Amino acid sequence: MSTTHTTGPGPDAAGPWDARGVREAATGRLVRAAARSGAQLVSEAAVLIQGAVVLADPIAGAVYSTPATAAADGVHAAAHPQDRPHHVQRPAAGAVLVLHPAPAVPAEHVGFVAATTAALLEVRGQRAAELRAEQMRLHATLLRLLLAGHTAAVTDTVSAEGLTHVTVYRLTGPDVPTAHQVLWRAARPSLAGHGGSCALIGELDGELLVAELHRGSDDGRILRLVSRVSERHRLLAGLAGPLPLAEMPTAHADAAAARHSATPAHRIAPADAVGTTHLARLLPPGPYTAWARSVLRPLAPEHRHLLLVRLRTGSTPRAAAALGLSPGTVRTRLRDLSARLGTDLDDVTVQAHLLLALRAPTHGEDEDVAGGQARLEKLPGGILDTDEVRAWAVDLVGGLEPQLRIALACWLRHHARTAPAATELHVHRTTLTVWLTRCAERLGQNLADATVRAELHLALEATAKDGDDPRTLPRRGGRTYRRL
Repeated sequence: MSTTHTTGPGPDAAGPWDARGVREAATGRLVRAAARSGAQLVSEAAVLIQGAVVLADPIAGAVYSTPATAAADGVHAAAHPQDRPHHVQRPAAGAVLVLHPAPAVPAEHVGFVAATTAALLEVRGQRAAELRAEQMRLHATLLRLLLAGHTAAVTDTVSAEGLTHVTVYRLTGPDVPTAHQVLWRAARPSLAGHGGSCALIGELDGELLVAELHRGSDDGRILRLVSRVSERHRLLAGLAGPLPLAEMPTAHADAAAARHSATPAHRIAPADAVGTTHLARLLPPGPYTAWARSVLRPLAPEHRHLLLVRLRTGSTPRAAAALGLSPGTVRTRLRDLSARLGTDLDDVTVQAHLLLALRAPTHGEDEDVAGGQARLEKLPGGILDTDEVRAWAVDLVGGLEPQLRIALACWLRHHARTAPAATELHVHRTTLTVWLTRCAERLGQNLADATVRAELHLALEATAKDGDDPRTLPRRGGRTYRRL
């Protein structure tokens, strides 16, 4: 925003409005202001109409405002013009120019100033667009350098000292290029930094990548802009960080993994909120933490990160895309980890237990744990038998009808694959799909989220009943299911 302005006579000081000299004087003042900056142009327009002028962007809010106190009113007027009938509005450079003139200023003069200012903003926007392609290429190059570990080269290019951490956003959707342009205009990224931070924005491999460099914490500006762009352009985003700059590849993978938990209702999913965190807080800390340390003892930090990304994304190809590796490489590494852990990582129970272990507060994991290495197939005795865990499980899945419980449990055992689960249940795939949709509605959960599926599996195990078996589904002939 800007409140800088020049002083000078209003439109009435130069004589009647229809005099050519008044128009020429106003045009000259606006052109000279536009040559300096967009903020100066808006400020000059406010002087000429003896009132307030705001350039309101639907994503960024008030881009320029004179006076600064008029910003909120201008943004509201742009969003709800019927509430401000005395304001004059003109589209300008992808935003809305809002003018609130003094009552004594002739309408013709206000219209002329509005039209001229909007035209000059368009010219400035076109000039900026000519330079934007080159700037975007530079940002994409800097992002690739960060991912390759060349942090020194990036920080030398970004002329802002003390930037030590990064927050990463990875966005996908139906129209990433348009969202890229909108976010670029709203964020106005500069390599000189903005308030102690610097945003790098680029399209990499068909997705929109945003890396905000800062000093350990950000002011939320980029998060707000990403949120608005995601809502407007129907994007899904994963958020990871803040992490040290050297861990940019980790943040990049975590953001992609978290994105698989995003939904139209919650379009930005933070990486630190993904996992069986609700259940982990209810488990007895002593045996839970000791078991997790023992289970994870054979794994290095990079192994744990690979497993966490695989569990979050729900499939090897998705994990490979998040990590920037080939699916074959990820499969090879997962086979090695399966041998290290001595278990089948494709087993749904093992996956749920492993996710619990990886989310445990295992501080000091290098310490020795008595009793040898624990097994992933079995949790410590009684850890799921507490009243708190049972209440959690009943609250999560207790409201499901018997056939929905059986269908959901069978589907989870088949790694969320509909065809083999329908075969075991002896129902049509369409029937099972309808049941699963009903489960998602009753539970209020996103069944496409791999970590949600892990929680549901544990909840179903904790509340298992004797009749929870596909063979116990009553039939009425053929493949038709009869409601219990």
